[in-house]
Amino acid sequence: MRLLLAALALIVGTLPAGAQWLDRKAPGIPRTPDGKPNLTAPAPRGPDGKPDLTGIWNGGTVVGRPEPADLQPWVLDLARKHQQEYHRSRPYYQCRPSGPEAERYGGWKRVLQTPTVIAILNDDLTYRVIHMDGRALEAEPAPSWTGYSVGRWEGDTLVVESNGYNEKVWTSRYGVSHSDALRVTERYRRTDVGHMQVEVTYTDPGAYVKPWGFTTTMALAADTEMLEAVCERSSEHWGSLSDAAGAAVTVPRDVLARYVGVYKGIYGGRERTYEVSLSGNELVATIVGPAIEGGLGAAGLEDGTPRPLVPISQTVFEGLGLGYQFEVGEKGPATALIVIHISGPYRYARQK
Repeated sequence: MRLLLAALALIVGTLPAGAQWLDRKAPGIPRTPDGKPNLTAPAPRGPDGKPDLTGIWNGGTVVGRPEPADLQPWVLDLARKHQQEYHRSRPYYQCRPSGPEAERYGGWKRVLQTPTVIAILNDDLTYRVIHMDGRALEAEPAPSWTGYSVGRWEGDTLVVESNGYNEKVWTSRYGVSHSDALRVTERYRRTDVGHMQVEVTYTDPGAYVKPWGFTTTMALAADTEMLEAVCERSSEHWGSLSDAAGAAVTVPRDVLARYVGVYKGIYGGRERTYEVSLSGNELVATIVGPAIEGGLGAAGLEDGTPRPLVPISQTVFEGLGLGYQFEVGEKGPATALIVIHISGPYRYARQK
């Protein structure tokens, strides 16, 4: 009984202590009269007078969608290949460092700043180092997952130049690759205690027709700690479009013809139109018009690219990682298309 009571006392004693880390006032943060962090106060500065970026930051959602016209043909071809493999070779899906991928600028990060080096620690236990000692980037760096970075101050803006990325990392989750000439330029500006603007530009004459990039804002996560978010299961077991085709069922052409038409609905708060057609004995779906703002489509290819639909049953199809189900009656054409997505099913009503 004494052992049991001791064990219970240990559990009760340790749980609140651990929870306190997520609700613990951080020292050095200016506060309002009610004790809350004053996130609009002037940005703190280090001994050198430059803005101090130290802190735990939470970045908003970032989507890297370069315009297809800004990518060289081989990059687009490789993006199509990645899409047909359901993006399983994305480093993040393989539990590997993501390097310069645009989407990984979102999420939780801890910044540690000293006069000679700045470290950025990610919640997936990866990190990168920005050298601030005046060194230049090497002309022929050894390829690495996170590249090599040097920084300098331009007024109150931290400018970071990086190169030396290996060929396995992407610059966008949609399968956008790069050459060994890739140069990433980042500009960090802490506008006040609680907010930091980040501008990222990708320059690569071996892969891109012209530079492309994005801007985002990070918010200070005051009075809390960053929890780890570790990838434990990679995408190696994922299938591909060819695997789906191997398990396809046969659907008569006259049945497929019932699904041909134009379907319209809402995705991501914006109107989207699918055009379903027959190519021989294969059903294909095409997103017509601006599916989403900017560049590559939701599945990684530019809008207007036909997506083959592999029949799983008489009414359900697989198309590049998404499910497509047609609502049908006893006779006549389909009345709606249901697109099955991880964020939920989306209904597109038949227009014609």
